[in-house]
This record gives sequence, structure tokens and C-alpha cells, in this order.
Amino acid sequence: MKILFLGDIVGKSGCKVVENHLFEIIEKDRINFVIANGENSADQGVGITKEIVNFLISKGVDVITTGNHVWDQKETLSFIEDEERLLRPENLISPSPGKGFNIYNKDNLRIGVLNLMGNVFMKKCNDVFEASTSFLKK
Repeated sequence: MKILFLGDIVGKSGCKVVENHLFEIIEKDRINFVIANGENSADQGVGITKEIVNFLISKGVDVITTGNHVWDQKETLSFIEDEERLLRPENLISPSPGKGFNIYNKDNLRIGVLNLMGNVFMKKCNDVFEASTSFLKK
């Protein structure tokens, strides 16, 4: 199995690179599953919108992760609960809408994706190491 993880897709230019190259990379390298960090993909370079989520999925991204900019586009609060392919950090301060973990089925494979956010110089989330240990115990 080959998993491709794309770091921050930033603004229009980052989305354009995905549009122009992702399908080619998936085919050439026989990628089975694509995870992309999309928290900065909105036109302004911060946050993500429903339109961009749909765009990235249509271009070959299977799951979109986020981080400290997840709520920078206020509309995200209204659709993240229903969008299974958009993950917020699991270790955000509770309660937070959406999911930080999900299992996806693709090509007869089950792939679990856990989204955790580091917290050096950030107080928006619980300790990443404690959160991951707690999650694994569940």
C-alpha cells in the first residue's frame, strides 16, 4: 500500500498545484490513498471552505486534515459534522465539532486516519502525547 501525505495546501496556488499534478502523481506512483493538510487552502491562505473540500476530493484527495486554522473560515463549523473526509485535530479542547479520527474503505482496504495537532507555543489543544496515548488505549 502506498499512502501520499501532502503537507499544507496554501491558497489558490496550492489548490492549482493539486489540480494540475495530483492525478498524474497518483497514477505514476500507484498511490492507493491520499491525505492532505488543507487547513490553509482557502483563497486567503487560512482555513478551508466546503467548496474547497469538494474540490480537493474531486482532484484525488481521500482525506483532508486540519490544525490550528480549522475554524478560520466560519462556514467550516456548519459542515464539518457531516463531512466524513474532513478531520479536525482529535486533541482540540472539548467539545469541538467534527471528528479527529475515522476509518475509510478504499480498494478493499480499511485505512484509519488520526489527526493530531502539535502544541508547541499553542494552547488550542491538549497535549499531543497524552492525547495519542489516551486514543490508543481506547
